[in-house]
Amino acid sequence: MELKKEMYKIEDTMKKEIENISDYIFKNPELGNTEFKSSMYLTETLEKYGFSVEKNYCGMETAFRGEIKNGEGPKIAFLAEYDALPGYGPEKKPGHACGHNWIAASTCGAAIVLSKLINKINGTVVLIGTPAEETIGGKVPMVEKGAFDNIDIVLQMHLESRNNIACTTLAIDCLKFQFRGKAAHAAAHPEQGINALDAVNLMYSGIGCLRQHITSDARIHGVITSGGSAPNIVPDFTECKFHIRAGKRKYLDELTEKVVNIAKGAALMTGTSVMYEKFENSFDDLINLPTLQSLMKENLEEVGIENILTEKESLSGSSDIGNVSQVCPTMYTEIKLETKENCYVHDEEFLNYVNSSQSYDKLHKGVKAMCGVAIDIFENKELLRKIKEEFDKM
Repeated sequence: MELKKEMYKIEDTMKKEIENISDYIFKNPELGNTEFKSSMYLTETLEKYGFSVEKNYCGMETAFRGEIKNGEGPKIAFLAEYDALPGYGPEKKPGHACGHNWIAASTCGAAIVLSKLINKINGTVVLIGTPAEETIGGKVPMVEKGAFDNIDIVLQMHLESRNNIACTTLAIDCLKFQFRGKAAHAAAHPEQGINALDAVNLMYSGIGCLRQHITSDARIHGVITSGGSAPNIVPDFTECKFHIRAGKRKYLDELTEKVVNIAKGAALMTGTSVMYEKFENSFDDLINLPTLQSLMKENLEEVGIENILTEKESLSGSSDIGNVSQVCPTMYTEIKLETKENCYVHDEEFLNYVNSSQSYDKLHKGVKAMCGVAIDIFENKELLRKIKEEFDKM
């Protein structure tokens, strides 16, 4: 506990610098894979505190990995996100309505606070910069390239409407279907046409029937991105995109196969041909580990965060953090941000709060809680063994 008390004091002395991280990234919003200012700011901050930094990590221009080490103990990684969302304000500019400025500040803040204690820690503190969470899901190719293979524990937090250590995410597949038929004059020679729009409509009908026979956690939703060129021409090309989601990857694989078969059936019924492919990365469901959850709860309560949701409530959206949790023990935590108005992440009104005194209060408590979890693991080999045993079983 003495090391934690020292950590709390260090964080108190670094409050302004940690807030500056949030402020800088908030005021310089950049879309996924173009976060050049944000990634440079973060890597320069790490270098200032003695971290060795690898830029262009995993072949991604705005990804990075910083490490500071003492001894051969565990490697604990904090994951920074720093991409913004498009389309806010009258000019529809990018903005951090998801609070990724806060995520970057909390994870970088935790890393640099622990760097001040590195001579008293047996292990490695790692900050991994993960671009484009809102679009392609930058963690997915990073997982595939082995970025987390030698990491013992991953920690990340997100601003939300509740305090939650039992977070859930849906596994997702994103598929694009293209149907090709034969154009003809719709009035003069309709019999010569092969209607690709009919195929899309039949696919939608088939999915509508399928929805009656899927589990309650599953979701299938899509749009027609190309439906033909003119009413008097039989459409010879159409395209639609679908997001297919489920609470577990295993069931999602079965569901995705059914959707693909519906598309093949629609092509067979209409005489069209169909091609399909992924248009975004697939995300996996989030694996929660009871020991990590209990550890985080203790450390949140120690810094004054209460009313913590500890049991799975309902499934939400999808995130590439799920893919990380499939290969490395991961603690993903939601921290409640009190707002005067009823708004949630991605709402334009949320921009009023993600870089405010309210968010800064949660920022410092979040940094202390994550550092507390890391210190507990650095100091207790048995705790890490228990976490890894749980992970292997799940």
